[in-house]
Amino acid sequence: MTVKEALEQADFFRAAGAGSRDEIAGFAYIRRFGKGAHVFYDREESTCLYFLVEGVASLYKINSLGEKKVIFVYGPGNLLNEDSLLRLTSAVNCEVREDSLVMVLPAERFIQVMDKDGRLAREVMGAMALKIRRLYRQLKNTTNALSGEKRLAAKLFKLGKDYGVCSGDGIMIDMNLSITYLADMLGSKRETVSRQVKRLTELGLINMEKNRITIPDMKKISEYFKQP
Repeated sequence: MTVKEALEQADFFRAAGAGSRDEIAGFAYIRRFGKGAHVFYDREESTCLYFLVEGVASLYKINSLGEKKVIFVYGPGNLLNEDSLLRLTSAVNCEVREDSLVMVLPAERFIQVMDKDGRLAREVMGAMALKIRRLYRQLKNTTNALSGEKRLAAKLFKLGKDYGVCSGDGIMIDMNLSITYLADMLGSKRETVSRQVKRLTELGLINMEKNRITIPDMKKISEYFKQP
């Protein structure tokens, strides 16, 4: 895939003017990352902005105990490191969960385009605002307000909304979700999450087969984690 094709396909760049897209196509380039590769690391100096064209990427931190905590999971069409626009070092690690294509945009050149294109600048601001809202939601869902199976149910509901595809059995979350990866998302032990998955399965709220999770009824799982 060429940069021009990626720009034309991405909803994110449709707000930009044709001249802005042509200018970006002149300096951006596409990189392919294999499953498990890192796009960037925590505290790494970065002069580029990364935009996910194809695949799935995780943003995560390592805590003081050396444990991985996944903060965001992104599919195609998302900026991965808006903080590079402030010329700061990366605040998180970014790992791709499957073979992925990433558009690399030199930050200084991209800022120059935004200076001339207010619609593109608003699109970037909107992406950052959405990320902040998601952080607020995560703060709620990782406190004692939700516990045990309800935290997992809330996480799976959000993934179902963002990355779900219709199947004969309900909404299938279209990504590889191992017990270990779910534990990283929740900041929990693998054994604990395994028990929680089993409990949600017994309640008929999810089905899990070969690291693929299907939600039979989105309304039912939503009501489950929202109930007092």
